[in-house]
Amino acid sequence: MNIKDIARLSGVGVSTVSRVVNNHPDVKKETREHVLNIIKEYNYIPNSSARVLKQISTKNIGILIKGIFNPFLSEMVSIISKKIQFEGYTMLLQHTEVEEDDIESTLRFIKERKLQGVICLGGKFNDIQEDTFKHIDVPIILTSINLPVAMNNKQHVSIIDINNEEAAYKAVNYLIEKGHKDISIMICDEKEAASLERYKGYCRALEESNIPFDKENVLKGHYLMEKAYEETIKLLQNKKPTAIFAVSDSMAIGVAKAITDSGLQIGQDISIVGFDGMDIAQYYTPTITTVKQPREEMAKLSADLLFEQLNGNKQSISILLDADLIEGNSCIEI
Repeated sequence: MNIKDIARLSGVGVSTVSRVVNNHPDVKKETREHVLNIIKEYNYIPNSSARVLKQISTKNIGILIKGIFNPFLSEMVSIISKKIQFEGYTMLLQHTEVEEDDIESTLRFIKERKLQGVICLGGKFNDIQEDTFKHIDVPIILTSINLPVAMNNKQHVSIIDINNEEAAYKAVNYLIEKGHKDISIMICDEKEAASLERYKGYCRALEESNIPFDKENVLKGHYLMEKAYEETIKLLQNKKPTAIFAVSDSMAIGVAKAITDSGLQIGQDISIVGFDGMDIAQYYTPTITTVKQPREEMAKLSADLLFEQLNGNKQSISILLDADLIEGNSCIEI
């Protein structure tokens, strides 16, 4: 889709479309609105610099990461980059901020950088419709992005993830089986998809064990160690749960430091379970029990699937992988 196509569909000249795109005033209101509606309908994203784009290689694979401070996703990039390099392509890495529209960011990334394919690590894609990517003819792999398996075979979109709700449910049940009933949870926020699914697993585990829900036990750490530390300090000033489940290992580290700085012992006074299976959980003292996501497998599958689709060998698919609970020394039976 280019400016000539928009002109043809709009029934106006290329120069008129150009004036609309560049917000020139010398276009009738009705014509401007008509052209803008065509642009929106066909997801047309104007090239910001045609001269620069002509110099860019067309053998580009994009990696779009949600957030700059997500070490779990960052650790997957090196595995994916090796596959991209092996296949003779160039990797273009881009981060998106928390407040950005991930679907729009993906569309713009593909268009402006002339990508042959894109792997999105994290983000929110719940608003994907049947025609969202209808004019995008490149494979899109959504990895570690919580979406229904029913998204399978929609447009060019494939999904690789774990069952976040079930994994969190098992983690909280692990604490319940050790006798814990006053269990706090450190989530990202109410909007982040994976965090929300893990929160649902937490709530389901409490409900099935007839443990009352306490809203004071819900903390928001935004996937940041510092924020998780601050929120845990505030919590411990008012109450002392017997266990805290953090939906990421980075937040679990913040929780752990807050516990020790409050004069309490991890695994004795308060137990901790994290999520992700990052190396930092195993090198902390004491080692932190965590739900291990198969990040190496997820990264490898993402890259392999992308190139299989580029070569026309496989349809879009959805894959849900298992996550395992790795026991550390951060939990005690009470």
